[in-house]
Amino acid sequence: MADLLWDDVESLFDPGLMGALPDVVVPGTSVEDWQAVLDLVEGSGWTCRYSEGGAELPVPRAEAVLSRPADAECAELRVRPTAEVLAIFRFYSAEEIDFDLDLRELQGQDRLDVLCGFLTAIGRRLGKPVVMHGEGGAPGHPLLGFDVERDRVELLAAPLGAAETGAEEGRGGPGRPPAQPG
Repeated sequence: MADLLWDDVESLFDPGLMGALPDVVVPGTSVEDWQAVLDLVEGSGWTCRYSEGGAELPVPRAEAVLSRPADAECAELRVRPTAEVLAIFRFYSAEEIDFDLDLRELQGQDRLDVLCGFLTAIGRRLGKPVVMHGEGGAPGHPLLGFDVERDRVELLAAPLGAAETGAEEGRGGPGRPPAQPG
């Protein structure tokens, strides 16, 4: 069974409403966690491309990329779990793994399933939550994410339009307040 159903979350994947590149974060990380993600990407068979300032280079060790000077060219790792789904990792700090997703590509149940599998793989490898916010979104308003204890991707906010239908009632799970629209 799918973690999420497209019909339930479609509005969260509207680039016009959420921005084309929502932010995904794994908080409370370390250089070792970044390396675990790089190892996951390499071992998974996912297509990837690492670049610094537009120049394509071999994927470095996490310690090397995270210890670059603050004024160094922007480093990014573009990962495609499938040809149709893109995640763009940016190496801003060791303390938080940060990547964007391209919502223009994330349309329909099949691609949502790929996303859920991708977030689950990262969350399981690190044993940490993986949380998606709208582009430039406030960290206090997550949309969806991988829950370590439940071992699945869950909806963390009511989809747009749910308030009018009452669909947000009961969201949030045991021990969590219902998610606030936003």
